[in-house]
Amino acid sequence: MSGQTSIKPMIYAALFAAITAIGALIEIPIPISPVPLTLQVFFVLLAGLVLGSRWAGTGMVVYLLLGIVGFPVFSGGSSGIGTILGPTGGYLIGFVPAAFVTGRITETFGRSTPAVVCAMIAGLAAIYIPGVVQLSIVAGLTVRESIVIGVLPFLIGDSVKLTAALIVSRRIGYVSEYD
Repeated sequence: MSGQTSIKPMIYAALFAAITAIGALIEIPIPISPVPLTLQVFFVLLAGLVLGSRWAGTGMVVYLLLGIVGFPVFSGGSSGIGTILGPTGGYLIGFVPAAFVTGRITETFGRSTPAVVCAMIAGLAAIYIPGVVQLSIVAGLTVRESIVIGVLPFLIGDSVKLTAALIVSRRIGYVSEYD
């Protein structure tokens, strides 16, 4: 199928939307934060590494659209535009650029461990930045307060997820859209 996209990456994008939803159901509340600890970030980063920018971003758009139209795919089984507009909505919105950026950096700089780690750190930043901004606005907090409750409690867990995504992506490999 030279020059044509196969159906394989489309299926994988849909699969990553589904497993990101499953990752949202596995949550640990953080007492000082309205943002729970979930496995979503692991799947967002893994999507970028496995699918590349185009299909990872597409998978996360599908995930968000499923939640917006009412499927209970956000943390705790929540859904709807109210969740997107609420204090945790910025993090959810950040999933799309995070998956895209993680994929784009690995496409551009290769799949060496330093490149992949940098790609995932950039992906995390793409989640944290809109997350902190929206948390600050919606909850009426300063940016500093939003960082304290919306970033700092998650850094250790996200480091573990980053490491796990690196390991799992090495096992899965890259899904080419031309396979």
